[in-house]
Amino acid sequence: MSLVILVGWAAALVGTVLGLPQMIRLARTRNVEGLSLPAWQIILGLNIGWTSHGIILGQLNLILPNILGLVSTLPILFLMSRELGRPLPKVMLPGILLGIGMIATDLLFGTAVYGLVALWPALFANIGQTLELVRSPRVVGVSPFFLIAGVLNQALWLWWGTLVADAGTMITATTTLGITSVNLIWWLMRQFGLRSFLVPSRQEMRAFVRARTRDRTRV
Repeated sequence: MSLVILVGWAAALVGTVLGLPQMIRLARTRNVEGLSLPAWQIILGLNIGWTSHGIILGQLNLILPNILGLVSTLPILFLMSRELGRPLPKVMLPGILLGIGMIATDLLFGTAVYGLVALWPALFANIGQTLELVRSPRVVGVSPFFLIAGVLNQALWLWWGTLVADAGTMITATTTLGITSVNLIWWLMRQFGLRSFLVPSRQEMRAFVRARTRDRTRV
């Protein structure tokens, strides 16, 4: 077995199980604290777009993980729509439209342009998750295994894209690897006591409410 095949299928294996830890955690806890709905809507579009890209390249190791990725992405969006009280069709629609746009770009302009275009949804998805990790009062809804798998997955895809000289994969994986690494590091920092930014803590909110109550009583 060649190194290209070995790395490609290793990336495919990690990509296949990537969303499962997050799906299991969400199904078990019903807690969405720290999760980004826009990020998972974009991931749905990426699953669709990269499945098509794999079909165009004839690479089963791109097709399989993204098809199976839907097995976790769709239930996560379903659970989030229910917990957030939002209609499921409206939750799914942005990701579906994104996937259609990515397919059209790939067919019309080729792999290099596709890679540049596909970079932005991946970037926004991971930045969206970064923002939630930064500003959410608690991040207990986020699975650390999902974050770890995300870093490993992008590292393997970058390696594979370099071996097969696929510009689309290399462009996207390089940038996404940097952001997924930041997300994992930030989650670890939150576990060691780093508080959220731009959002007051519960203690601060209680103190604020008490102060306002005292002020009104004095008046």
